[in-house]
Amino acid sequence: MSAPILSVDHVGVRFGGLVAVADLHFDVAEGEIVSLIGPNGAGKTTAFNVMTGFLKPSRGQVRFRGTALGGLQPHAIARLGLARTFQRTSVFPDDTVFDNVMIGLHRRGSSEPRPGLLDAVLGRDAAAERRLRARALDLLDRVGLAARAGEKAGALSYGEQRLVGVALALAGEPAMLLLDEPVSGMNASETQVFVRLIRAIRDRGVTILLVEHDMPMVMAVSDRIAVLNHGRLIAQGPPAAIRSDPAVIEAYLGQGSAAREAARRAASAPETSDA
Repeated sequence: MSAPILSVDHVGVRFGGLVAVADLHFDVAEGEIVSLIGPNGAGKTTAFNVMTGFLKPSRGQVRFRGTALGGLQPHAIARLGLARTFQRTSVFPDDTVFDNVMIGLHRRGSSEPRPGLLDAVLGRDAAAERRLRARALDLLDRVGLAARAGEKAGALSYGEQRLVGVALALAGEPAMLLLDEPVSGMNASETQVFVRLIRAIRDRGVTILLVEHDMPMVMAVSDRIAVLNHGRLIAQGPPAAIRSDPAVIEAYLGQGSAAREAARRAASAPETSDA
């Protein structure tokens, strides 16, 4: 078997005397869609932040394509090909959808060389800008927003604004994309659109790891699921195994009526194929 694209090797995170993550270990194979789930306070976001350089682990190591990520800044990790989205997506509501993506691309920096005086005289700066604009349109097309490019971003639904964030995450052509609660706050229709997008992104060769609370969505889209509870990995495997795992059911049943409903929905959610 080939080496995993992402390896979380016995990672632990402490905040003073509080253990947020304890001995977390799992791998993600290239081309997989893997979900990291668990009740509120299980340590999912902390683990995500370690993987993307926003937190330093107290112990253990995360490796991406064999490179240890410990000590690397988020921008350096992104340059390696590991991108992420965030729970909150901010747009400039009075600017167009297209201009929002252009602003994001300029902020992230273009791969074009910085133009000098001769470049400006010969029009090379304008050519680089045209290539950047074409890139922005391509990104919007990939997330299904090309037809909305000229509209004000503030006119987009919440789910569509999240798609703008995905477009920017894809700007660097990452090998792996980490999605932090991508369908939180979306309605059922928006969630279905996002599930199709996740599969389309994977089909273009991007490995995906997501943290999510929407259990039917997780069961439908995931190749494998890893389950955290109180900072510890309690189960991992395909959806069919996770939905009936006694430790997983107990973890959710102990969290109150909302979690009981989530567990019930997870157990009854139909499996869907990519076909």
